[in-house]
Amino acid sequence: MLASLLFSKVHGEDIKRIGVPYIQNYSKITYASGNQNWSIARDPSGVMYFGNGEGLLSYDGKYWKQYQMPNRQIVRAVAADNRGRIYVGSYAEFGFWSIKDNRMQYTSLKGLLPGKNALNSEIWKIYTAGDKTIFQSFSAIYIYQNNKISVVQAPGSFLFLHQVGERYIAEVLGKGLFELKGNRLVALAADGGQPPSDVLSILPFKNNQLLIGTRRAGLYLYDGNTYKAFQTQADDFLKAYQLNNGTRILNKYFAYGTILNGLVIIDENGAVIQKISKSSGLQNNTVLSIFTDQEQNLWAGLDNGIDRIELNSPLNFYFDKAGQFGTVYSSLIYEGNIYLGTNQGLFYSRWKPEGGNAFDFKLIPNSQGQVWSLKVIDGQLFCGHNDGTFRVTNGELARISAASGGWTITLLKSNPDYLIQGTYNGLVLFKKDAGGIWRFHHKIEGFTEPSRYVEQDAKGDIWVSHPYKGLYRLTLSGDLRTVKTSTAYDERNGLPNNVNINVFPFENKLIFSSDKGFYLYDEVSNRFNPYTALNKELGAFAGSNKIIPAGRHRYWFINHGKTGLADFSVPGRSKIESDRFSVLDGRMVQYYENISSISEGIYLISVDDGFVVYNEASLSTRKELKQLPAVLIRGIYDLTDTYKVIAEHGHADPDISIAYSRNNIRISYALPYFREANVRYQYMLEGYSKDWSDWSTAPQKDFTNLSWGKYRFLVRAAVDADSKTKVTVFEFEVSPPIYATKLAYFIYLVLLIGLAFLFKRLYERKLLKDKARITAKLQEEKDAFLKKEAEHTEKQIIKLEREKLQAELASKNRELANSAMSLVYKNELLQKLSQEIAKMKDGAGAAISEDQQRKIQNIITEGMNDERDWVLFENSFNDAHDSFFKKLKAKHPELVPNDLKLCAFLHMNMSSKEMASLLNISLRGVEIRRYRLRKKLNIPHDMNLTEFLMSI
Repeated sequence: MLASLLFSKVHGEDIKRIGVPYIQNYSKITYASGNQNWSIARDPSGVMYFGNGEGLLSYDGKYWKQYQMPNRQIVRAVAADNRGRIYVGSYAEFGFWSIKDNRMQYTSLKGLLPGKNALNSEIWKIYTAGDKTIFQSFSAIYIYQNNKISVVQAPGSFLFLHQVGERYIAEVLGKGLFELKGNRLVALAADGGQPPSDVLSILPFKNNQLLIGTRRAGLYLYDGNTYKAFQTQADDFLKAYQLNNGTRILNKYFAYGTILNGLVIIDENGAVIQKISKSSGLQNNTVLSIFTDQEQNLWAGLDNGIDRIELNSPLNFYFDKAGQFGTVYSSLIYEGNIYLGTNQGLFYSRWKPEGGNAFDFKLIPNSQGQVWSLKVIDGQLFCGHNDGTFRVTNGELARISAASGGWTITLLKSNPDYLIQGTYNGLVLFKKDAGGIWRFHHKIEGFTEPSRYVEQDAKGDIWVSHPYKGLYRLTLSGDLRTVKTSTAYDERNGLPNNVNINVFPFENKLIFSSDKGFYLYDEVSNRFNPYTALNKELGAFAGSNKIIPAGRHRYWFINHGKTGLADFSVPGRSKIESDRFSVLDGRMVQYYENISSISEGIYLISVDDGFVVYNEASLSTRKELKQLPAVLIRGIYDLTDTYKVIAEHGHADPDISIAYSRNNIRISYALPYFREANVRYQYMLEGYSKDWSDWSTAPQKDFTNLSWGKYRFLVRAAVDADSKTKVTVFEFEVSPPIYATKLAYFIYLVLLIGLAFLFKRLYERKLLKDKARITAKLQEEKDAFLKKEAEHTEKQIIKLEREKLQAELASKNRELANSAMSLVYKNELLQKLSQEIAKMKDGAGAAISEDQQRKIQNIITEGMNDERDWVLFENSFNDAHDSFFKKLKAKHPELVPNDLKLCAFLHMNMSSKEMASLLNISLRGVEIRRYRLRKKLNIPHDMNLTEFLMSI
């Protein structure tokens, strides 16, 4: 093909002439400041700064910040040095911004102006070199060094000062160009040619020449002696649209911003490489400032907004800003033309890599309507259309099939003489004629379902899928005219569902996509099983809805709007690149994504309103330039109750201390990486956690209720699987609470010493008390022991006395008993004697006379009733029984002596007989006396009289 031959000689950088690079627009709404952006600079950490109509703007890739000048002046010039100072210039003011007390603060330098050198004009240019900073106004140049300012006056009015390497060259109006050497101006030699005027750009050129850009007179070259015009393809453009500024790119390209029509980029030969204006993506055509960053991409400060232009990207864009051809569903290059199949028809233009982005698309006649697919087979271009299928030749259509909806067309593997096509209503076949031209042959009967994807397996069966109708397996008849068997597959066969199931060829096999991952068909079990190995390798792209071959074991994977390019050339070690295609996210027509190969490593990608050219050859240059900067700590904020800034830059002061009462903080961070990419962050807070967090796109982290102590916050970023930043470390301290400060510890120490002393005194006092207590206790124990011994001794004595008394009592009781028994015996003896005397007879055998018996009986009766015996008995009884009679008389004074006697005898437990003998009465008399005694003593009937008396 012509396109292939053409691109075999085109290098990666040349392809950038097609379309325009990706342009990132930052509108006024985005950065929330003034419209105009007069100057651009970048500090060593990678943060971008802009001189804006409302002050100084900074951008770190995530956060925009604005800093207002003392009198809200416009910042016309900005520059950054290696010490972190951002120098600015405005009307009647110049100085620098730097971090002081954890805040970005402004320091004015105009107070250092010597003598009467008052500043009453705008500062338009600022340059830094080592410890020297140069400010330029229309009236003078001010050199700031060693905290002093020296003033260089011009022999007229300056236009602008330009830095060229280590040289500084300025135009003095009406007098030509002068070089600043030290603190003086030296006119540039001009042996030949008229020096240019209205010089707005001076750039280094090859062979040590200077490339000078003027407002309306084009470009000039200066070799150190001679000025001569430099004729380029951009001359008319620069003169008509008024060159305003310029910058060098990749050491061999030159970009110029204009007042009226955006940017133009030329090479060293003067050839136009790119023209970029509002019609091709800029927000505004007036370029007030231009800057080349370290990645060799352009920043444009516009009259309304800021744009970043990715000149160093492998992707170049062509957008239909005028809405000429609608939404693009398919695109490819064929026979030197580029074709775009859209919802409005088929458009084409000459494909001219050398012609910049000057495409002239035209609608092919009779192609109006929805174009679904474009494909080249055997050198013939097929157009699948809503109204059928057409062959495209020389910008003309020839209908070859009336079957509506030509979604897909491919060779029939089992019979390469046929093409099989999926349509709205089933399948059709095409066959070559004798002249090698593909023509419609027949429609396959027996299957009428919409056929979005069609593939043939190794057995010759046809697999047909549609996002909403499901998946089918068809077996065709031998003549390929009818469907012999048709089998529908769904969840019952192992599929997750029957929606969005598509079939694609992959590494000599068919695989089936779903939202749950890829599946393989097992012929033996007639089931679908997850393709685990592939799903694991693809990661987030396992749920891709489309696969497009990219050649050499490589494939494009489209996952619902996200694009990745995977390389499977090394089994088990596949790599998928997606971040470089993140600018395409959401730009392709969902479910109808189209990528076609132009030549080796160059691809044409269809997007909604145009196309994108991807050129892998430019990646080598890109990788050499791509060095990820470090993640920046962009703010520490207090979240305790009100949102308050603690510090604006974590790297500014390593001694940031946070009050314990304000220990809820937010740390924000950003990677100054400005490409459209999915930047992910990972962090760890030493002293709070031990492991790194999961990767996240969140550019901040909140920490609450931090304990007091020192912390190290570590953060790193990743742009893709192969590029990670170094770890950024931010150290801070949560100050201890008031009870844990050094003063508190000193107080605690003093209190501890005082407490120790007090404890010592108290302990000594306690020892004395314990000693006294122990002594008293010992004495008490001794006294108790002695008392106990005394009591024991006393008890022994009492016991002995009691035993003695008991012995005496027993003895007395014995004596009393003996005495009582003696009395009984005596009375019994006297009674017997009385009885015997009554029986006595005289010698004559006659009884003794009554008188004699009476006398003897009286004597016996006196003996039996002798009171002396009772008195003696009573005394002995009282001695033995502890004044028994006294107690008894005290309780019962009505008792008579005979009652007392009976009580005594009963107390001694004498028998009635013995008591009768002692009382000289009969046994009946004893019973009567006992009865009477019970009544006198008022003894209950159930109580024994003897027991009662014995208890007294």
